[in-house]
Amino acid sequence: MLTKRLLLNDRGGAIVLALIALMLVVVPILNLVVPASSVFHLSTFTVTLLGKFLCYALLALSVDLIWGYCGILSLGQGAFFSLGGYAMGMYLMRQIGARGQYGNPELPDFMVFLNWDHLPWYWHGFDSFGFALLMVILVPGLLAFVFGWLAFRSRVTGVYFSIITQALTYALMLAFFRNEMGFGGNNGLTDFKDILGAPIAADSTRIVLFMCSGVALLVAYLACRYIVTSRFGRIVISIRDAESRTRFCGYKVESYKLWIFVFSSVLAGIAGALYVPQVGIINPGEFSPLNSIELVVWVATGGRGTLYGAVVGAFTVNYGKTLFTSYSPETWLFALGALFVIVTLVLPKGLVGLFGRSKKSESAHEALDDEASDNTPENIKPEDAKTETPATQVLAEEK
Repeated sequence: MLTKRLLLNDRGGAIVLALIALMLVVVPILNLVVPASSVFHLSTFTVTLLGKFLCYALLALSVDLIWGYCGILSLGQGAFFSLGGYAMGMYLMRQIGARGQYGNPELPDFMVFLNWDHLPWYWHGFDSFGFALLMVILVPGLLAFVFGWLAFRSRVTGVYFSIITQALTYALMLAFFRNEMGFGGNNGLTDFKDILGAPIAADSTRIVLFMCSGVALLVAYLACRYIVTSRFGRIVISIRDAESRTRFCGYKVESYKLWIFVFSSVLAGIAGALYVPQVGIINPGEFSPLNSIELVVWVATGGRGTLYGAVVGAFTVNYGKTLFTSYSPETWLFALGALFVIVTLVLPKGLVGLFGRSKKSESAHEALDDEASDNTPENIKPEDAKTETPATQVLAEEK
């Protein structure tokens, strides 16, 4: 079975996927079946919050794919996330119809307020859910393809690539803030009524959106795992570790980097499309460069280059953000900065590195015990003194 093969040497990923699958079963039961009077009842607010975390985990997964495995530190993933969200938001706005504040069946309320007399050409087609889904994939994908082709063809790498992706994000944020762009300006798109004919605020709709987010995360994880364990993935990893040597071996490094960049951007766009119906709004603030930097913190906190570490980091940091912003919102950014510094200095492999470290320590102790029992005076041979024991090898790796 393909899933079993992909998770064969990925115990951490198997555990994380199992927990997500369990959550997809338990959460709907606790929300819809368990009565509200019960202590085990899960509120719709909590369901929406968990759905947001799943979208964030999918976004973090896209960052880890290009940063952890290809070595491309992109600070523009927030832009692709927002573009996917706007594509879904435009569909949801078209579904409002005459139920808006101004009662115009064609124009969204903000266009009526700004005295627009017709629907812009780029809004046509968004009354179809299928067209909106296509745009969720095409818009981030095409932008990533054009931008990546120009950047990688010019061999822009390292911190320079990070800077220009951040500049792209900032430019898009400024553009979407303008009312003339036709995307709601500062207020963005909001006041959604329904999706596919179902009331967007209904408990059942929230559960469906939550489950769609979870399934998308599971499928995306397996797809990323398939990529990194394939021959293509091995070449991508070699580009991360020795780009010049990989190029000299005859591989078209730019093509591999472009493909992985576009794929990760599409994942970010899908995460944004799932995010918007659950939070009920999309505005230019989502383009903020600070958001893209925060994504890197999620991945670094969980564990870069593991895939499942990105999921763990997204849940951990955002759960902490929820707690801090509830009790002491003014200290949240300080806590986030402190978390990043601590993880960088103490846990360079992230939170998931703690599990790997404990396993290595346990293996080292077992090897030392075996060595002590075998290296009695009568069992020691002269040639053994010149060879390295398994214990010393494990301890060397641990250092």
